[in-house]
Amino acid sequence: MNAYTLQPVSSFALEKQCLALSLDWSTGKTERASDQPLKIISSDSKGQLHLLKVNEAGPALQEVATWHAHHFEAWIAAFNYWQTEIVYSGGDDALLKGWDTRTPGTSVFTSERHSMGVCSIQSSPHRENILATGSYDEHVLLWDTRSMKQPFADMPTQGGVWRLKWHPFHHHLLLAACMHSGFKIFNCQKAIEKQEACTVSVSHTLPSSLVYGADWSWLYFGNLSQTHQPCCLEAFPYGNVGAKASQLYSLKAVHQSPAACSHHLAEDEEECHSKLESGSGPKTPLHPLTEDMMKSGGWCRAAGHKGWDCDLSLEAASLDIDLLATCSFYDHVLHLWKWESS
Repeated sequence: MNAYTLQPVSSFALEKQCLALSLDWSTGKTERASDQPLKIISSDSKGQLHLLKVNEAGPALQEVATWHAHHFEAWIAAFNYWQTEIVYSGGDDALLKGWDTRTPGTSVFTSERHSMGVCSIQSSPHRENILATGSYDEHVLLWDTRSMKQPFADMPTQGGVWRLKWHPFHHHLLLAACMHSGFKIFNCQKAIEKQEACTVSVSHTLPSSLVYGADWSWLYFGNLSQTHQPCCLEAFPYGNVGAKASQLYSLKAVHQSPAACSHHLAEDEEECHSKLESGSGPKTPLHPLTEDMMKSGGWCRAAGHKGWDCDLSLEAASLDIDLLATCSFYDHVLHLWKWESS
């Protein structure tokens, strides 16, 4: 097995008694133009935003601008992945703001649509002009960034929405970490088409836990019933570090996909696309994964694996199996779940 090391290469220091609350990479889409600089936007507990440029030759961090954005904690900051000069921020002052980083410090819009602190924002990496936001007011809102006066969809969650993540392949699936309401996966297909409301594809509550973190993985799994089925690991080109420095909460949703991407996927695209349009068909309830299932599930990393070929249709991938992992804060338990099509 290959050995890996992790070492710091650069850093950016905040003020004393100031916590970094979130960060987002400008490379939220799978492809980045050769002339597009690599940037990071971060928010802190004093309501400030920090725009950093990454010198990839170094590598090294260079501060581009820092400005005051919110009266209280700036819980979240995120790029518009399609127009990376634009960033969004949400704070404990219940405000959602947009900024043009070419003139930092002057907001291009301010929305009071959320009634409590705004703590999650993500631009869609698949559809231009689609933005998702979440708040302590227990609502997820979908916006058309060309007109930020009112959202085009409003989804109640029964819990404060601490983190939102769009699926890395399928443009209509949105994962939400909803604190005491657990986690939910929303099917936003009809809402994006401006036809009807979003639906909940799966929802699960952990009675003894708060779910603060949520993310999808590019980890490719074979069928759990097969032995020694290789899988490979890809890193999605964006990330978010949130919550408080002294606490760690996490939830992962792991999507099944072929171990190696081949052109025969195109033959099944029409059938798979129809499943995606309908929310991937009926699903069985979530089942906890046992240690024996883990041992037979093929968790090895394929040697010399290749990444996903972005020239192929990502939506041709099967959604027969999704894996969820939840990390509970109060009961100190890591749960793994299987969500399988019936």
